[in-house]
Amino acid sequence: MTTFYFVRHGQTLANASGLKQGQINTENTVLNNVGIEQVTTLAKHFDIQFAQHLIASPLNRTQQTATLLNETAQLPLQTDRRLLEISYGQWDGKSNQKLMAAYPEVFDDILQDVLPEYIKYATAGETFEQVVARVQSFLDDMTQKYPDDNVVVVTHGFTIKAVIMAVFGINDMTIRLPEPANASLTKLTQTISGHKYLYFFNQQY
Repeated sequence: MTTFYFVRHGQTLANASGLKQGQINTENTVLNNVGIEQVTTLAKHFDIQFAQHLIASPLNRTQQTATLLNETAQLPLQTDRRLLEISYGQWDGKSNQKLMAAYPEVFDDILQDVLPEYIKYATAGETFEQVVARVQSFLDDMTQKYPDDNVVVVTHGFTIKAVIMAVFGINDMTIRLPEPANASLTKLTQTISGHKYLYFFNQQY
């Protein structure tokens, strides 16, 4: 059984400004001072020296978060594109509030985030199913490759939500689940046969 610890990256300027980051990789999407402090605090409570593997999305904000977490453990840092944030296509980098005002029918008004139907308007955006499929591919591959290991995974808010969708399906409950907070921790195990066990979600320090 492989144990996964999913960490969402620390806060960025784009987070603080209410922008949909998606897969953009600019000076606005590196960690800001708050984000660095968040990850530093997490590292004090979550020492990754116990883990055998550290894998991150290739975007700067996740690479930076992984590097901060890894200062003591000095694990080899692997990169996997399947851990990328959802691509909102032409919506990447746009103001969430402006998008909500223009397309209210494809947003949850409580979470202020997209519903699966957003794809009707966001040209070249990924569907929820596409993100779940690549996340499931990652889980399956890592479980086969590291069947008894602890794997720390540094990734993104929607990507971790997609992990939950991989466990429970894409349904009204998981669609309306809030994304985990910046620098939060989610623990999941998966067996070789594909059974998944969620231990906790969005643990914050």
